[in-house]
Amino acid sequence: MSETKGMIIVNTGAGKGKTTAALGVGMRAWGQGLKVLVLQFIKGGWEYGELQAARRMGDNFVLRQLGEGFVTNTTGDGRTDHQAAAEQALHDARTEIMSGKWDMIILDEINYAIMFGLVPVNEVIQLLETKPQSLHLVLTGRDARREIMDKADLVTVMEEIKHPYKTGVMAQKGIEF
Repeated sequence: MSETKGMIIVNTGAGKGKTTAALGVGMRAWGQGLKVLVLQFIKGGWEYGELQAARRMGDNFVLRQLGEGFVTNTTGDGRTDHQAAAEQALHDARTEIMSGKWDMIILDEINYAIMFGLVPVNEVIQLLETKPQSLHLVLTGRDARREIMDKADLVTVMEEIKHPYKTGVMAQKGIEF
């Protein structure tokens, strides 16, 4: 039997479903007995449905919110807080990637962290280049950099065709969070 080739998977684009798709792959891996870690680079402070599900799945599916929440238009101390959280999340990702404890690690919204200048793209590229051979890495978030997509084995671009928010329907429990 050949050694597993750890895939690098990128879910990007303006459409909804990047994190949801990554969590679906994580759930599939967990169902096959793999150990999955989800590190959320932006999300923090909210009680999303996926947090509750992950708690029920046990120690082989762990989700950690490492971010400070929404980043858009953040300045001053708020920006400093986001920067510090993202730097710590990148440190945690590096540690966990090299730990050998996980079969799959999902770096949720890391592309946003790069886009907002919270995480240097060259450090993320270095993670991709030095990850253990058998580890699967999933990166999510809009505006994935070309350098990231070039390193990936699988890239999916979510395209928004229609969204209920544009017709006045607010985010709903179980759909958006």
